[in-house]
Amino acid sequence: MTSLLTYPGALMKTKHPTKKETLLTTAGRNPAGNFGIVNPPVYHASTVVYPSIAAHDAARKDKFEGVQYGRLGTPTTFAFEEAVAALEGGYRSVSLPSGLSALTTAVLAVVKAGDHVLVSDSVYGPLRIFCEEMLKGLGVEISYFEPLIGAGIAQHLRKNTRLVCVESPGSLTFEVQDVPAIAEAAHAAGALVMIDNTWSAGLYFQPFAHGVDISVQAATKYIAGHSDAMLGVVTTATEAHWRKVKATAAKLGLCAGPDDCYLGLRGIRTLAVRLARHQENGLRLARWLQARPEVARVVHPGLPQDPGHQLWKRDFTGACGLFGVMLKPVPKPAVDAFIDSLELFGLGYSWGGYESLVIPAHPAPLRTATRWEAEGPYLRLHAGLEDSDDQIADLERGFAALHRAA
Repeated sequence: MTSLLTYPGALMKTKHPTKKETLLTTAGRNPAGNFGIVNPPVYHASTVVYPSIAAHDAARKDKFEGVQYGRLGTPTTFAFEEAVAALEGGYRSVSLPSGLSALTTAVLAVVKAGDHVLVSDSVYGPLRIFCEEMLKGLGVEISYFEPLIGAGIAQHLRKNTRLVCVESPGSLTFEVQDVPAIAEAAHAAGALVMIDNTWSAGLYFQPFAHGVDISVQAATKYIAGHSDAMLGVVTTATEAHWRKVKATAAKLGLCAGPDDCYLGLRGIRTLAVRLARHQENGLRLARWLQARPEVARVVHPGLPQDPGHQLWKRDFTGACGLFGVMLKPVPKPAVDAFIDSLELFGLGYSWGGYESLVIPAHPAPLRTATRWEAEGPYLRLHAGLEDSDDQIADLERGFAALHRAA
């Protein structure tokens, strides 16, 4: 049985190269080290006792390897992290209590006072708040850039630019960024590139194959997949950056709970089949909404009419269930009636779970480098795993209610 005081890496390997769908069912498993049990068990732990002072001293030579204290990781933690690193094709991962904590920890790991950080104008709102209300206070310079700038990012890079933050597609307005071009320019200037890769779940976009240095996911979303866990994960391209992220998480006292890591690892096993259904439902709804007279535009990179479609087609292997819908001008009470009449589409934040969701969105106040222009009200939809006929019927009821209230 694998010693609890050693890192249980490379738990289960196949003899031959495998595709992602197969990797998702095998990565992070160690039946031989767990009495033949298929799923790694949940280790609830704070204190870890050592068999001898010699074992203690040996372990402390590298405080980030092996099981040494619950906050630094347990076999459950390591199994989840190994699976995510394999999914994204990175060196190693660090699990955190939420997607936001993963983003902020990754930034703090590589940025110091006097550095400059470039942030996409379409980035996740809470990360923008962190940059404005915390990073600036720590002496870090922040500026924002047009998400579609591509290689033009070079004109915004400074001598002290340390990090470029991208999110592709943006999880609110869904701009697809030319990540390879941005990475090439950033690296030429000595800067790192961090991506929020949650939309692709790490399955439909391989960050490190496109030049990214640090990839972050809100595993709360598609990885966990059941709206019952708060979990974030940072994966890096190199050992050096992994150690910086791990050390920063330790200094901040941040660690993901073992039950959430277990739920994340369980979710990974069905990620490929769930995401395929989310994609199928999402594209069907997007095409159906395109034909509705109430809709001005559907914002979905998987649609040929979308401005980001060609980049998405080049760099991605699929789409998830999250997209935007821009309505034609209509009074707010009519939009409220539309949302309130829905039964399958719940009104709630987050996404990536099995259920469909809708939320009114207001991107304009979050923009400084670009201007968000909308013909009418803007909604963000998440296509869940329900039957798409039932989803469409639900939206039809919504539009009927919208007309009655208009």
